[in-house]
Amino acid sequence: NCLAGKKGHKGRGKQFSNPEEIDRQMRAQREMEENGGAEKEGSSESEEESSSDDESEVNVKRSGVEGLIEIENPNRVAQKSKKVAEVDVSAPRELSRREREEIEKQKSKERYMKLHLEGKTEQARADLARLAIIKKQREEAAKKRDELRKGENSENCAVWRKYTSCCSFK
Repeated sequence: NCLAGKKGHKGRGKQFSNPEEIDRQMRAQREMEENGGAEKEGSSESEEESSSDDESEVNVKRSGVEGLIEIENPNRVAQKSKKVAEVDVSAPRELSRREREEIEKQKSKERYMKLHLEGKTEQARADLARLAIIKKQREEAAKKRDELRKGENSENCAVWRKYTSCCSFK
């Protein structure tokens, strides 16, 4: 007991709902749902078409304080459900930001590759210049090899003549 005095009592005492009151509230809620459903079934098609979005919002069950207080919020956008007949499948849908960026990226890559193949980009020009240098070096190396072969052939011929003249293989 003495410990309770030091710490003190925090918060309120718990209040429990009366079971009879809960039953009464549930019955009232069921009656409202049944009456709302019966009124909708009994109404004609012309009344349904003429009903505005405000009336449909009133019929929507709201939880908590929303059901008690009517709020006029100009920023609140009511969810409008479309019927299947109203949805236009053939209309082009709007792309998301990521989809748009992906398409732009692919198009720019294709444009670059096209210019690259035509030799109009800086990288293509550098590649072509590098290829020209390599081609020139290979041509020079091929000429040197040909000269060496011709030189070796002439030397070999001279050695062969010399060798055959001194020896009699005939």
